Amino acid sequence: MTIIADLHIHSKHSRGCSKDLDLKNLEKYAKVKGVDLLGTGDFTHPEWIKDIKAKLTDDGSGVLRTATGYPFIMQTEISLIYSQGGKGRRVHNVVLAPSIEVAEQITDELKKRGRVDYDGRPIFKISCIEFVEMLNKISPDTEVIPAHIWTPWFSLFGSKSGFNTMKEAFGDQLKNIHAIETGLSSDPPMNWRLSQLDGKQILSFSDLHSYWPWRIGREATLLDFSGKELTYSNVIKAIRTGEGLAGTIEVDPAYGKYHEDGHRACNVCMTPKETIAAKGICPKCRRQMTIGVHSRVEELADRPEGYVPKDAKKFYRIIPLSELIANIFGKGIATKGTWEEYNRILKLGPEMHVLLKAPSEDIAKVTTEKMARAIIANRERRIKIRPGYDGVYGVPLFDESEREYAGPQKFFGEGAEKEAGAEKGGSAGESTSKRPRGRPKKTDDAQKGLGDF
Repeated sequence: MTIIADLHIHSKHSRGCSKDLDLKNLEKYAKVKGVDLLGTGDFTHPEWIKDIKAKLTDDGSGVLRTATGYPFIMQTEISLIYSQGGKGRRVHNVVLAPSIEVAEQITDELKKRGRVDYDGRPIFKISCIEFVEMLNKISPDTEVIPAHIWTPWFSLFGSKSGFNTMKEAFGDQLKNIHAIETGLSSDPPMNWRLSQLDGKQILSFSDLHSYWPWRIGREATLLDFSGKELTYSNVIKAIRTGEGLAGTIEVDPAYGKYHEDGHRACNVCMTPKETIAAKGICPKCRRQMTIGVHSRVEELADRPEGYVPKDAKKFYRIIPLSELIANIFGKGIATKGTWEEYNRILKLGPEMHVLLKAPSEDIAKVTTEKMARAIIANRERRIKIRPGYDGVYGVPLFDESEREYAGPQKFFGEGAEKEAGAEKGGSAGESTSKRPRGRPKKTDDAQKGLGDF
């Protein structure tokens, strides 16, 4: 049994998140997407833990289930902002807990050091070393995973506030760090280039701030539990040892909004070589650019591009189906027309099945020829991406012969809800002839991509 797990998510109590991001919608859209296991997100928040305790039941294995049996694992993300080595550090870490009781013990310990009620992803002035030691004292079954490790502002290796080595960040607690999260702007081949990551499992999760299918499960981890039950201990064993870790689902790293260097205000995007030539200065405004993931990997890598370790796990690289539809048909990502096409295609099964496994001849029966070709090209990694930079998402590129409309591509994707009018949006599994509940709104901060890495 191979399951698709997304263990880094958020709730409606985190800043920049949809107000409708609740357990009901998470379960609904996880099933639409084809995600088999979710983290709860935000377990330190007092209102969210009330929902978790009221609506999820521990089945005795460390896995919490809804009334219909959908599984969750206790999970949160903590922001650590502190000084070390004469430099300000800002590092995000994902935390997994074996039970509600342990999660509450973690929250109680954090409350001694600050507040947890103002944000689902609270901030503490604690070093990574102290943080990992603290959690392991509470329970050795807790797991700390450095989140989106390359993004500039809040990560382990971030150009703005990170470290050059894991040892520097975690000190003697590095022995308790077993895995890293790639983030949208990097993928396994980029991380394989650092020998210091040898022995650390590579994981991918969505860091979603809304439950829509172009967010939930956009990156995920594949767990192979053949002959085994879905239990917290088996999930942690896979994360710690690689046994049962089958691989990851990634977006093209160029899709991530911090892949290349650049300056958003000036629409300037540069490759690492171009940045070096410009000495990191924006050629338009002469200010410092944001140095992205690609450049940071080049800076720290001690292996050549293309290096593949002997124990490398399989990974898939795909763009969410909603974005493909929007860009092929020239419609906003959350518009009625895109939802209608999405629901037509999902007659074949959940989105992950369509993107990864559905036969091309079956896809061609439920959509147009060009759309079917785009899905297969996506599967075969043949779609080029206009790279993301300085907080701007990358965009899949299609020439006129590949699209269902003439003229220049409209670049639908991040922010397209506003451009196309989200008020016309539909919802998977609901009639698109009716005004759907809980759709993205023009003023919904979650659709700005806040915090989505």
